[in-house]
Amino acid sequence: MRILIIGCGDVGLRLARLLRGRATIYALSHSPQRYAELRAAGVIPIPGNLDERESLARIAGLADAVFHFAPPPGDGETDPRTRRLLAALARRASLSRGSELKIHAMTREKALVYISTSGVYGDCAGAVVAETRPARPNNTRAKRRADAEAQLRARGRRGWRVGILRAPGIYAQDRMPAERVRKSLPAIVAADDVHTNHIHAEDLARLSLAVFFQGRANRLYNAVDDSGLKMGDWFDVVADHLGLPRPPRLPRAAVIAAVTPAMRTFLTESRRLSNQRAKAELRFRLKYPTVRQGLLPV
Repeated sequence: MRILIIGCGDVGLRLARLLRGRATIYALSHSPQRYAELRAAGVIPIPGNLDERESLARIAGLADAVFHFAPPPGDGETDPRTRRLLAALARRASLSRGSELKIHAMTREKALVYISTSGVYGDCAGAVVAETRPARPNNTRAKRRADAEAQLRARGRRGWRVGILRAPGIYAQDRMPAERVRKSLPAIVAADDVHTNHIHAEDLARLSLAVFFQGRANRLYNAVDDSGLKMGDWFDVVADHLGLPRPPRLPRAAVIAAVTPAMRTFLTESRRLSNQRAKAELRFRLKYPTVRQGLLPV
């Protein structure tokens, strides 16, 4: 089995460790400085950049499965990176790479797993959100992700087996809002706070693998744990973990006025993701059901 990871950062490396010894793993990378790290993880680096169409010729026909973890560009309402990726994957393998690879590319079912964002749902006013809820992205960041999803689902209707994970806040021992808590930046008072959602990076990698092996074709899955916290409660968990005072609480308007526009989008959207589909269809069991468990010392 040949696996290609697009966007092989933290979650991609965790996925590679889960697959090591079970597959030949490739990763597209535009940074030669990362090649040693990738090779140490058992990953073969493939030079290429999603912003440079010509550089993607090497990935045509390369893999049975693609794990697309790369983000869209930082502006606009569409995702041209996903468009270039799909165009490259649709090409046949070059004759110069040998007849074996050409036959391999033409005879196996292709599968693709994409990590999107729960932001595509938009503000849900604290409601419980299942995958059947229509996407209503209300900021450009989420609209870019919704565009990527639409492109991938269209490809899924043309013979590819596509699975999409809508992930919220991804965290790990070295991936949390530690600096915010150290600066004692205020959170919103509990009565006015927004519901937030989380998934440990390790569980996200495991869930990506479950979608590949067991997911239905062209299917959406919420990638979320069982924490069910409001945002201020999440900051409290981080403060407790770091042994720091919990952040002060202020009225909603005061906190929103003091944050960056990017952070403001998180403070003005409230939803509670349901993970029942993943548990029922994939029989997925979280390694870290709550953020407190996920931040326990290893």
